[in-house]
Amino acid sequence: MIIFIDLILHRPKVYRHVLYNAINPETVNIQHLLWKLVFVYLLLDSYRSLLLRRTDEESSFSHSSVLISIKVLIGVLSANAAFIFSFAIAAKGLLNEVSRGREIMLGICISSYFKIFLLAMLVWEFPMSVIFIVDILVLTSNSMALKVMTESTMTRCIAVCLIAHLVRFSVGQIFEPTIFLTQFGSLMQYLSYLFRTV
Repeated sequence: MIIFIDLILHRPKVYRHVLYNAINPETVNIQHLLWKLVFVYLLLDSYRSLLLRRTDEESSFSHSSVLISIKVLIGVLSANAAFIFSFAIAAKGLLNEVSRGREIMLGICISSYFKIFLLAMLVWEFPMSVIFIVDILVLTSNSMALKVMTESTMTRCIAVCLIAHLVRFSVGQIFEPTIFLTQFGSLMQYLSYLFRTV
């Protein structure tokens, strides 16, 4: 439990422990672990997309569930493919990191553990802006994992992750253009409420 709290606090020593000590290449098959994490990552990303879509389609039931599922699947796969390609290009350009691509992608998948907080929206009702807060936490966690794995400066790691997340977000908006405007307004309203209460 202490390790999980320290991961939330973005402590580099804990990230180093989880990424290097807990996942030992001699005892763990990295290829199988990577595929499992990618599956869970895509599953949680699909759930995120369905949560965002829920606000647009609550009033209209004109689309079939098969059509919605196909649209969500295409959107999630294309956005994540764009994320991987832009991350690889940005990492090569800013960090000169090419040789350990599989290990770095494994670290990025592991450091995206904040996406699990979306499952809390199954039980409790949260404003939709929480989805974007989770996205920001995933971005910062990915940056910390990249810093630990490459031992580069934090500014470069944030730049690489920010580029990849912005490309992923932009590609996602191609498939869901109206959701961003609605949810961004909700996020701004929620943040202004938070700042008023402080």
